[in-house]
Amino acid sequence: MTIESASNKYSSLTVTPAKESATAPKKTSLGQDQFLKLMTTQMTHQDPTKPMENGEFLTQIAQFGTVSGIQDLQKSFGDFAGSINSSQALQATSLVGRYVSVPGTKGMLSAGGEISGDINLSGSVSNINVKVINTTTGETIQDVDLGAHSTGKVPFVWEGVNSNGVMVSPGVYKIQATGYMDGKNTVLETDIKSRVDSVIMGNGANSLKVNLTGLDSVNFNQIKQIL
Repeated sequence: MTIESASNKYSSLTVTPAKESATAPKKTSLGQDQFLKLMTTQMTHQDPTKPMENGEFLTQIAQFGTVSGIQDLQKSFGDFAGSINSSQALQATSLVGRYVSVPGTKGMLSAGGEISGDINLSGSVSNINVKVINTTTGETIQDVDLGAHSTGKVPFVWEGVNSNGVMVSPGVYKIQATGYMDGKNTVLETDIKSRVDSVIMGNGANSLKVNLTGLDSVNFNQIKQIL
């Protein structure tokens, strides 16, 4: 009896590796060419006694055209939005070191500097009063009456001195403007001029921000004026 080794027994056997499928991936969306081909096939095989009405044919084409048009429009808007964001980012970075006017009630007083801005009036106001308040202690540093003004902007400047004419320490101070409008004492909106320290760029709506020296960051679209 002859016993063959396993290596001799299977030496004549060969193994052919499986070929990778060369089949192209199936499309999951219907293109214009496929749509027209299906439409032509549908018309060719329609019931002669019940032909497709012109209205139905036009409706199907219009529906496809609408979907295709919406997709093209979405892409165009996406490209346009990206272009705007890039333009805003470029403009925002050029603001570093410059002063801008933004809505707010706080300003940063630098050594030997000042805090300035505008009071926004939606109507005539009598006896406008501006208080400068220490944000840490709540103490009123300066109290100034600006008199009566009509609709528009009323500029103001605080040069950093208290009611005794003494220069105060640098820091963040609150500007509170009030006035009598329609017989009522009303808090008035103010725009404060501040220095841009840096820019924050992120993703999503209102993601582009500017950091104001000594203050919080604000959205880029809140800037009213570049000085």
